[in-house]
Amino acid sequence: MSTEGLLLIFVKNPQEGKVKTRLAEAVGSKHALQIYNKLLTYTRDVVKPLAVDIQVWYSDYIPLNDLWDEIGVEKRTQLGKDLGERMKHAFDCAFSDGYERVVIIGSDCALLTTEIIRNAFKKLETNDVTIGPSQDGGYYLLGMNEFYPAFFEDKEWSTSHVYQETMKEIEQRDLTFSTLPELNDVDTHDDWQEVKFRFANPS
Repeated sequence: MSTEGLLLIFVKNPQEGKVKTRLAEAVGSKHALQIYNKLLTYTRDVVKPLAVDIQVWYSDYIPLNDLWDEIGVEKRTQLGKDLGERMKHAFDCAFSDGYERVVIIGSDCALLTTEIIRNAFKKLETNDVTIGPSQDGGYYLLGMNEFYPAFFEDKEWSTSHVYQETMKEIEQRDLTFSTLPELNDVDTHDDWQEVKFRFANPS
C-alpha cells in the first residue's frame, strides 16, 4: 500500500436497464449499456498511468475477469442506502487504512484526464480539499486529506445544489481548498452527442 494517495472509482455494474437510464430514454437500454461500457474503458485508460493506489467500488457485486483486472486494482462493494452514505463509507475505509490523500471519481465523465486527477492529488499537498465541479451542479471529483463525514450528510444527491452545499461545508470549517476545471458527466443524449467524437467507435 502507498500512503501517498488512493483513488476511489465508483462504478455501476454494467447491466442493461440499470445504467444510464436517462440516456436510455433516448437511445434504448442496449445502446445506453454500450455507451456506459465505453465510459468505463475510457476511465480505466485515464487512471492507468497514475502512481497511486486504486480501488474500484461496484454498486452491487464484484465481478470476475472484467476490464479492471487488466490494471490490477482492488475491488470493493459500495455500502449505504444512498450515494452520500456509500461515498462516506468508502472515504472512512480509506482513511482508516492509513491513506493520507484520498480522491473519488465516478465513471461518467468523458472529459476527465489523467492530468486533472494527478493535479487533484498535487493540490492536496497544500490544501485540505480539492473539488471538480460539474455543469449540472454536482461534482465529478472530490479529494481530501482528512475525513470530513459531513460532506456526505443531509444532501439531496443528483440535484443542482450538491456542489454549492459542499462548498458551504468547506467554507464553514475554514478549510483550504482548490477547484478543478468544470466538466460535464454523460447523463443524457445531448451530453453524449457533445463528447462522442472522443471515442474510436462513437455510435
